[in-house]
Amino acid sequence: MSGQPSFDNPRPERNHPAWIGGAILVLIGVIFLVQNLTSFSLANWWALFILIPAASAFGRAYKAYQENGRLSGSARGGLAGGLVLTFIAFVFLFNLDFGRLWPVFLILGGIGLLINALLPD
Repeated sequence: MSGQPSFDNPRPERNHPAWIGGAILVLIGVIFLVQNLTSFSLANWWALFILIPAASAFGRAYKAYQENGRLSGSARGGLAGGLVLTFIAFVFLFNLDFGRLWPVFLILGGIGLLINALLPD
């Protein structure tokens, strides 16, 4: 009976959070639908696709946190990567002035270094 799900475990265990991609696609579809039905408009709608690897990074960070029970180095790395990609996506989505907002990268980097210094690996 190999390959068949058992009654105790009806779904086989997966190593990747597949629901993240589905949730991102639903979110993008809802944004496009709202844009078509209302006067809401995103000039740089393509930046929504930057959120896909950001969500994946957050998913990896959450999985590492669950496996270790704490904010390990791999969880902190995924969290930092997700935050940077999310910030970049929001800059493009809302036509924000990157020339004024670049210090956010310094702030995120400083927070990352502080967390790495304060938390054990």
